[in-house]
Amino acid sequence: MAHGIEMHICLGSSCFSRGNKEVVSFIRDYLKRNHLEDKVVFKGARCMGHCSNGPNLRINDVINEGVTLARIEAILEKELAKIK
Repeated sequence: MAHGIEMHICLGSSCFSRGNKEVVSFIRDYLKRNHLEDKVVFKGARCMGHCSNGPNLRINDVINEGVTLARIEAILEKELAKIK
């Protein structure tokens, strides 16, 4: 199956210092746990220009700001529901 969704997490220093490392781990585990690895392209990205609101996660053309461990699962459930 072709990739249906592209997700890019900002790896800029501001987002990194705000905890995106833990979010990256959670997303990888989430994709594996829900068998979505072949349906979602998940990559790191350069700065998205929203540094003061990071960590930032772009899902297709939508940028989610302030992505934390507390919020990431709800974001993924909403955004990936159509391909689960």
